[in-house]
Amino acid sequence: MIYDTPEAWQNAAEKHLLVFGMSGLGKTRLASMLRGDGGWFHYSVDYRIGTAYMGEHIADNLKRVAMQTPFLAGLLRSDSIYIGSNITFDNLDPLSSFLGKPGDPSKGGLGFDDYQYRQALHRRAEINALLDTPGFIARARDLYGYPNFICDTGGSICEVVEPENPKDEVLTTLARNTLMVWIEGSEDHTAELIRRFDQAPKPMYYQPEFLIMQWTSYLKENNVLPDNVDPDDFVRFAYASALAHRAPLYRAMARNWGVTVTADEVASIRDGQDATDLIGIALGRRAESA
Repeated sequence: MIYDTPEAWQNAAEKHLLVFGMSGLGKTRLASMLRGDGGWFHYSVDYRIGTAYMGEHIADNLKRVAMQTPFLAGLLRSDSIYIGSNITFDNLDPLSSFLGKPGDPSKGGLGFDDYQYRQALHRRAEINALLDTPGFIARARDLYGYPNFICDTGGSICEVVEPENPKDEVLTTLARNTLMVWIEGSEDHTAELIRRFDQAPKPMYYQPEFLIMQWTSYLKENNVLPDNVDPDDFVRFAYASALAHRAPLYRAMARNWGVTVTADEVASIRDGQDATDLIGIALGRRAESA
């Protein structure tokens, strides 16, 4: 790790962090708090995915829908209108809507082959965006004068790396340039995440093998054909299993590549100084347990 003791972290002229864990446990809150304190550059992996690597796919998807309306189709063909997404740090809906959910087209679902294709596009985009981290550290310092940097990753980072592989390209790149911090949730947090997801099911990225297993199980348990699947019902079905699938991957990432803080600890911080102090505490805990 680039900081191996609390003292090394606190005394570092430049602090480089990466936070990972399930969406909804405080990654973006922590990053926003440090950014708001000044001196920190906030790099959002999901924003990078949606702009640099998926932007054209997202725009083409919007145009494909617009082309179904004759009035808009004529304007698009004559280059009379422009259609694009307004993706921001705080609104990643254009990326989610492109990723979509599989199932009944009349309910907004995608054919499973198209869904898998979009999943593969997201996987490559996420890997590329993570590998862009060192370049953005340099850009933050050299272009904008930010000495400190935080990489705010998506919940699916654990799906595109091999935590037990010491030669994993993404993890070795990230560990050489940042201190990787897992925000670990409790069983109560998991229950709350499931409750929220049930109320507003959202598209997710899954490992291909996990996706096939969940899709096959859903079809069999519900005795339903692919084109009759309720898209929201399927992603609800897969969500709790996805949390259970990701937990040991996150844990291995923290054990082999970084440190751990709890979601409750993150929720208790009030400002950037609290955040940097918490990272020092996490480094101290790791040193004690070594």
